Amino acid sequence: MFKRTLHAVLAFAAAFAGFMSPDVAAQQYPSKIIRVVNPNQPGGNSDILFRLLSPKMGEILGQQLVIDYRPGAGGNIGAEIVSKSAPDGYMTLIAAASFLINPSLLKNLPFDAVKDFTPLGLIVDIPAALVTHPSLPVKNVKELVALAKKRPGDIFFSSSGRGAVGHLSGALFNSTMGTDIVHVPYKGAGPAITDLVAGHVQLSFVSVPAIVGHVQNGRLRMLAQCGATRFPSFPDLPTMQESGVPGFVVSSGFSFLGPAGMPQPIVTRLNGALVQTLRDPAIRKTLIERGAEPVGNTPAEHAAFIKSEIEKWRRVASSAGLKPE
Repeated sequence: MFKRTLHAVLAFAAAFAGFMSPDVAAQQYPSKIIRVVNPNQPGGNSDILFRLLSPKMGEILGQQLVIDYRPGAGGNIGAEIVSKSAPDGYMTLIAAASFLINPSLLKNLPFDAVKDFTPLGLIVDIPAALVTHPSLPVKNVKELVALAKKRPGDIFFSSSGRGAVGHLSGALFNSTMGTDIVHVPYKGAGPAITDLVAGHVQLSFVSVPAIVGHVQNGRLRMLAQCGATRFPSFPDLPTMQESGVPGFVVSSGFSFLGPAGMPQPIVTRLNGALVQTLRDPAIRKTLIERGAEPVGNTPAEHAAFIKSEIEKWRRVASSAGLKPE
């Protein structure tokens, strides 16, 4: 009788402990390494951001952040992995703008970009820039338009893949200016930039941090920045609108996300670490110098941003004549 009672008590205690464990785990978070899934190829902006931010975030959280490369399918493979992971805060996602564009271009996404993720904060907003290889005989947008009209189908632009910001930017440029520059999709921003630097393609619409070093070393030439206003780091570089391309405003938001259903204490902890990191003067200075605007907003603000950006890119895709496949 005593043994049966003891077994019953122990079973109840184990069940009660199991019931309580999510709250306890949330309060003790983090107790092990945090994986940050990068759904893109190495060498792009996600890499740059992770390497800059992760040491400080790890210091604040008391645990190391480790990057986990899961490239493929325009970032969807890595995003799907995170969407289906346990919502315990140990697997997160750093998502480029393609995460917000894909719902407009792909019919059968394996996840819902709004419902299947927990917003943890917008990291940065990065204006794109129109950059060319020095071998292309143009020094401003007006000259590029004239050359593209003279040589239709003979000038090629790279992007990190179908539906990426660079792809939509080129399509929007063609539809706005009546040109026919040809899209060459790559499997990630790294390879797209590498081939541009090598001269295998002539131009690209790419985020500033990924190419600023190449521009400073003379391997690439920036013709214009694609933000609504001139960026402080490049005050003498005109915007696309100033260069005669009406309504052309393109920037990329990089998101920090987790799977849906994360406990609020963990969300607060991760968001707080991100915000504190982005407020660090040295980190802010580095980001701004490289052409990125630090954000670090609240999870609620980030959620609103995600919804508005999905709608924005849906309008851009429609105006550029791109249909879901």
